[in-house]
Amino acid sequence: MLSDPARASAIYRRYLSALVLHAQAGARAVGLGATDLYALNILELNGAMTPGELSARTGLTTGPTTRLIDRLEQAGHVRRVPDAADRRKVLIEPIAQPGELERVLAPARRKVGEILLGYTPEQQEVLFDYFERAGIAFQEAVDEIE
Repeated sequence: MLSDPARASAIYRRYLSALVLHAQAGARAVGLGATDLYALNILELNGAMTPGELSARTGLTTGPTTRLIDRLEQAGHVRRVPDAADRRKVLIEPIAQPGELERVLAPARRKVGEILLGYTPEQQEVLFDYFERAGIAFQEAVDEIE
């Protein structure tokens, strides 16, 4: 930990703000809202899911989730497919689109990748352990807030 807790806090808060601003800028650059991009990321990481599951993961109610799915479908990022296990259900499936979104996100991925290459493999293990554990901690904090 840095010896100055106030400085450490400020650095961390700037980092988190930069992540949010980057996500918003990336979403705007491809004609999506930040929540749309977030939902698309959820689908790409977890695979197809029902609208209800997507609603729970995004924290949106059913009406806004339906509109979000409509926007993503219209933009060609997802499709609605029948659930093979239950014909009454529909699944929202991400459509792989190497293109504009990848182009917009590539600079940050490249720059962060270059930073990570400056660390030893052992340091990288610590960083990715932090990313994994902090991701869980943030999700638990969201659950507590709600």
